[in-house]
Amino acid sequence: MIITIGRQTGSGGHEIAKKLAEALNLKFFDKEILNIAAEDSGYDRRFFEKNDEKHGFFRNIVGTSVTTGAMGFFGGNFNNGFSQEKLFILQSDAIKKAAQEGNCLFVGRCADYVLRDCPDVINIFITAPLEDRVARLMKRHNCSAEQAEKHIREKQDTRASFYNYYSGKKWGNAASYDICINSSLLGIEGTVEYIKNLILNTARNS
Repeated sequence: MIITIGRQTGSGGHEIAKKLAEALNLKFFDKEILNIAAEDSGYDRRFFEKNDEKHGFFRNIVGTSVTTGAMGFFGGNFNNGFSQEKLFILQSDAIKKAAQEGNCLFVGRCADYVLRDCPDVINIFITAPLEDRVARLMKRHNCSAEQAEKHIREKQDTRASFYNYYSGKKWGNAASYDICINSSLLGIEGTVEYIKNLILNTARNS
């Protein structure tokens, strides 16, 4: 069983993904996938972190200057053949490698697109009304509503740009996923339980 989860910022998608992985006994991959990509490629993990779910970061670095410090970011392996697309391929290879090793759940990083040819993949998107997402971030970060909404919009613009560019699909569009669910309807625990039961029932009937 392989599950991929996309999520709107502030929807509780990460928490839902983590709890769902525990409930279904799946290995959980969020930023953990960056460790695999870094180890397998030999590049510095910090570079994957800075570029995480962002399209255009590489060009921003190279477009200014490649200093000795920046060279260190590449683990000393920088060459003219390195590109944003190469970085995406390395991360995609890490996702495929993890998927081949057993039952798992991936958060973000175009995993649904990367694993499009893999059988037994269920793609889920978690959403919630903006006011609920703003309230969740205000509580989590102890910030104002204006700050929370700004963070949400900036994060989602970046995430959507990354997903749309590499997948050729539209981030958050229901047609791109198998299941789309509003986490505000049932809450975090209720959403986890609903998705778990839906997946288990589907598996039994297949």
